[in-house]
Amino acid sequence: MLGPIMGCDAPNFALKRLTPKKFCLQMLLESIALSFVPNLGVRGAVHLVECFGSAEAVYAASEAELIERADLRRDIAASIVARKGFSEAERELVYCSRNGITPLCSTNEAYPRLLREIDDYPIVLYVCGDVSVLSRPSVAFVGTRKMSAYGQRMCEGLISSLKDVVPDVSIVSGLAYGIDGASHRAALMAGATTVGVLANTLPSVTPVANERLAAEMVARGGALVTELNSQSKQNGRYFIPRNRIIAGLCTGVVVVESGESGGSLSTAAFADGYNRQVMALPGRASDSNSRGCNLLIRNRKAQLVLSGEDIACELMWELGLDSEPKEVSGAIPLTDDEQTFMELFDSEPIGIDELQVRSGLSSGELTLMLMNLELSGAVRPLPGKRYEKSI
Repeated sequence: MLGPIMGCDAPNFALKRLTPKKFCLQMLLESIALSFVPNLGVRGAVHLVECFGSAEAVYAASEAELIERADLRRDIAASIVARKGFSEAERELVYCSRNGITPLCSTNEAYPRLLREIDDYPIVLYVCGDVSVLSRPSVAFVGTRKMSAYGQRMCEGLISSLKDVVPDVSIVSGLAYGIDGASHRAALMAGATTVGVLANTLPSVTPVANERLAAEMVARGGALVTELNSQSKQNGRYFIPRNRIIAGLCTGVVVVESGESGGSLSTAAFADGYNRQVMALPGRASDSNSRGCNLLIRNRKAQLVLSGEDIACELMWELGLDSEPKEVSGAIPLTDDEQTFMELFDSEPIGIDELQVRSGLSSGELTLMLMNLELSGAVRPLPGKRYEKSI
């Protein structure tokens, strides 16, 4: 677990006289306080930060500005102006310092970029372990708690082969029984870092049986993450919201085993909504543990994968997704058709379905066109079957 809060001296939280060293602490305090504002909620906090640019700017605004710019209810605006939530935030900072927890606000450069892209990201993440691992290339592995021997074996094989193909990959899961725990263990066996996203307050781990596993994950360079502060009431309703963080942290989600319903399917649904790649391991039609996976594949909600190589291919990592854009000077000149095709791109990334509509090409023709342009360095593939111009 971590010691002092990142970049700040601890544990002096008397903020009456703000020094330069404590400036980052003040900004963090305001972000945490925002999460305690009554009746605001996650989306409300995100909306305010998007409107004003930071929690600091939110608290610097007048009640009229909050109502006018953010279309905020008067009672919530009054609570912010009255600085409600600050006493709770101060207690939270003390708790974090004493328990080796790093509170990470969404405006911090270390906040994971992919998670910041979703529309209901947590304003504050609480982390035990290495914060930087949250920004590595990541894949989530999820599935049933009633794991079969087949599921465990395939989970280990998928993660081991993925680590061979993508050495820097981080494996993300929910640290629950079954496939979650097997995924974390498989990552450790393969020498990969792994992140557990929890539906409870740190530094506790639920289920308790996975405490030793969690400690080893942190000791081996991984992390434990939650959006819940120490003052959250544990009521069992945080598992589904937790699943959105699992999906948001990763480029793709692999459903290893699942029945026709369950938390892993909610994670897949979040991933699909966030334009992440959803993948699933097929199983026998008669196996109840594979019905969810088979349905995802049949309904074209997930791509079928059988190996780590398949996962890397679906995420386009084998094409050098995370490398620097290629220089096209000296490359083979684009054909007239390719130059015309490039005019279809805007300044923002475009999905492959939109490209097909704009170009009028068949699926096969479009695939060939994009492949040629990737090889020439004219376009780059992005997560979620999107492309952008490189030149």
